[in-house]
Formats: sequence, structure tokens, C-alpha cells
Amino acid sequence: MSRLDSAIRRLQAQRSCLNTACDLVAGVPGVVLELGLGNGRTYDHLRELMADREIFGFERQIAAHPDCIPDDAHLFLGDLGDTLLAAVERFAGSVALVHSDIGTGDGGYNAEIAAFLGNSLGPVLAPGALVVSDQRIEIEGCAPVDPPADIQQDRYFMLQKRR
Repeated sequence: MSRLDSAIRRLQAQRSCLNTACDLVAGVPGVVLELGLGNGRTYDHLRELMADREIFGFERQIAAHPDCIPDDAHLFLGDLGDTLLAAVERFAGSVALVHSDIGTGDGGYNAEIAAFLGNSLGPVLAPGALVVSDQRIEIEGCAPVDPPADIQQDRYFMLQKRR
């Protein structure tokens, strides 16, 4: 498969999973965390889907389209190892949705970041919250959710915190 086809599949998987996740957390109160702002595409999509929610973006260095950058009050800028830990204290038990798109082509790094997220995200999640990720993450108290049927197996992952 070409890298272009792979990128298209990834973007389709993101959109499909995020659309499904937004429906599944409609009755779950809380904020949204976008880990890995990137160029801002999924942040912008979440703003459309969840206009009534606060959405916080996390990024090491801003490279997003100017229209897709959260205001300073909704942006955690810096290394995720530091910024996510600050967010855990701030948002304990009050996050309805986390979208994590921070994987790279480096399998070792991806495993490290998945382990870090698995150990860090549990305390922020509200009962019924969802985590949507480009990496397989295991979080205590969460169970896997089957992604939408149009998603290739192991392309994108979803977890839900037990109620």
C-alpha cells in the first residue's frame, strides 16, 4: 500500500471513530482533550461535532493552521510528559473524550507513549468517557470498544471507561 493510501485510510479511520465517539459520549458530561494538535484538522472536526464542549489541545510546538489553534486558555504547549500531568490534576474525572494522535513511525517510541498514556489517562476520565487513539492503549478501568465497521482492524482504537 502506498503511503498516500495509508494516510487516506488513517484520516478516514480518524473521522469515522471520532464521529462515532461523539455520539457515544453525548450523555457524558465533560471536556475534550486533543493530544497531538498537529495541523489542527481533527481539532477543527471536534469543534464542529462538539460545539457545546470545551476542547483542549496539547502540542509540543504549534504547526497548525492559524484557524485551528486553540486560544491560550485551551492550549497546553510543551512536552506531553509535563503538560498531560498538569492536566490530570486539573481535569480529574471530568474528561468525556480523549483523542490521541501522537504515534510515529518508530515502534519503540509508540510503545513508550502508549504505556505513558495508559498510566496517565485513567484519573481524568469521567464514567462512560471514551479514548480514541492511533495507538493501542490499555487503561485500568477501561474496556475496548469495537471501532466502526468501516475501519480496518488495528487501524484505530477505542476504549471506554466503565460506569
